[in-house]
Amino acid sequence: MKDVKITIQETTNNTIIKFNTNQILINGGSYEYNNIDEAKNAPLAQQLFYLPFVKKIFITANFIAIQRFDILEWADVQEEVKEQIEAFLNNGGIVVNEKTNSSKKEAIEIYAEVTPNPSVMKFGSNKSLTQTDVEYKNIDEASKSSPLAQAIFNFPFVKEVFISDNYISVTKYDMVEWNDVFAEVRTFIREYLVAGKTIIKELPNKEGNISANKTEEPQVKLEGIPGQIVDILDEYIKPAVAGDGGNIAFRSYDADNKIVSVVLQGACSGCPSSTATLKNGIESLLKEMLPNQINEVVAING
Repeated sequence: MKDVKITIQETTNNTIIKFNTNQILINGGSYEYNNIDEAKNAPLAQQLFYLPFVKKIFITANFIAIQRFDILEWADVQEEVKEQIEAFLNNGGIVVNEKTNSSKKEAIEIYAEVTPNPSVMKFGSNKSLTQTDVEYKNIDEASKSSPLAQAIFNFPFVKEVFISDNYISVTKYDMVEWNDVFAEVRTFIREYLVAGKTIIKELPNKEGNISANKTEEPQVKLEGIPGQIVDILDEYIKPAVAGDGGNIAFRSYDADNKIVSVVLQGACSGCPSSTATLKNGIESLLKEMLPNQINEVVAING
């Protein structure tokens, strides 16, 4: 029997609630079902649709979001739904029969894009890869969590791998130039995804990997100044740095000294311009939007 644990997370829409899991449910991407007929390839969703209040189900790699009809409140039933999902998963139930769904050939495109960090190349995809950002510093970390990252590390020049929603940032050693190898990596990633191989099999252990879980999307919503910082990062900073193949994740806020700690990921990690981005971009914006609450922004990994 598996040891699947579910945590409940509210959303900004009071009719929708998220059931986060500590294990990977599907191999990348996401599935949305509006009724039991659409869910014929998703046994878990089919079971949930027998609940009379379930309106819509959205399944991703590490959470299930359910929208309810207005016949009751989530507070009345969410614990029962949580227990039902846990029981289904721990008894080995199939979430989505992805082999059946993959009979419809998916057209996958991969494009390579330079980043401000000369050591990092961004490989964008039209396929959703993960709902949880993951970063691997070496092949040992990858081997425990992501078969795709582990396979990319087989290129001798690969130093680090960062996988986000629809792109992969690869950091190289100085032994080669990207112009000589990017096409080979791009082709490899595309063929891997077209073959339907596993992207992430298990979320990294947070203690073992500083960037394992999306700290900007916590299971318990942050309140006060930390919550405002997260909202500002999500709305103003993350879209910009994601375009360059990077990510900046909130880690903590020291209220006594008014210091914000963040984690630099992907192309942002080790980038020559990251210090300027941190000070002139993020720090200035936070000071402006949260007056008298921010003294400094520091990166705890660079």
